[in-house]
Amino acid sequence: MTERVVFRPLYQQIKVLLIQALKAGQWAPGSIIPSEFELAAQYGVSQGTVRKAIDELVADNVLMRRQGKGTFVSSHAEPRAEFRFLRLVSDTGEAMIPENHILGVQRILAPDLLAQQLSLKPNDSVVEIQRVQFFAGQPINFEHIWLRGDQFKKLTADLLQSYQGPMYALFERQFAIVMVRAEEEIRAVAASADEALQLKIAVGTPLLSVYRRSFSYGEHAVEVRHSRFITHHFHYQHELN
Repeated sequence: MTERVVFRPLYQQIKVLLIQALKAGQWAPGSIIPSEFELAAQYGVSQGTVRKAIDELVADNVLMRRQGKGTFVSSHAEPRAEFRFLRLVSDTGEAMIPENHILGVQRILAPDLLAQQLSLKPNDSVVEIQRVQFFAGQPINFEHIWLRGDQFKKLTADLLQSYQGPMYALFERQFAIVMVRAEEEIRAVAASADEALQLKIAVGTPLLSVYRRSFSYGEHAVEVRHSRFITHHFHYQHELN
């Protein structure tokens, strides 16, 4: 049986090369990348081909354009992007800047399903984080986070607790891990005894359960997290294009 050869348009090949450069750390988050003219010369293609590749990376939030300044690597430390993955919004429209309380950080062997989700081998480790997020002094989110152990070897509870800002910005600065995309499963659940204890609510209170798998450059799965939100005064907002 003859294998089918799949051809990619040239701009998609350039897109892959750009992602590989980002993954290799050639351009840091928040830094400017070479101009379309320079990249076209480097890859031996037209500026139009480079522009089309960059257009797709901008649409994917991997890159961002600044009028009159150039194209930059997207960063969760940017004010307009730092809470891009936080979809919980106050019903009053008040800005949501949660406070994080780290309950624990430990290194464990990845259970089978988690290993599969993170493309790990049997007996590979993950870093498990438990935390509660507070807003205006009230707990709103209890979550478990699992990260690939090989990429977060020096992550500690002290580091997480002392950092003020989005967790993904910390991952960029300390571990050179850039989260670019996530998949989520959302459902309504009743609070368990542990969830009720951490969120200071009654057992059985309705919660919004969000399972997320996050990816870095090149569709590399890095994180799985399970968040349980109280939505009495908040709602989960998502824009569809």
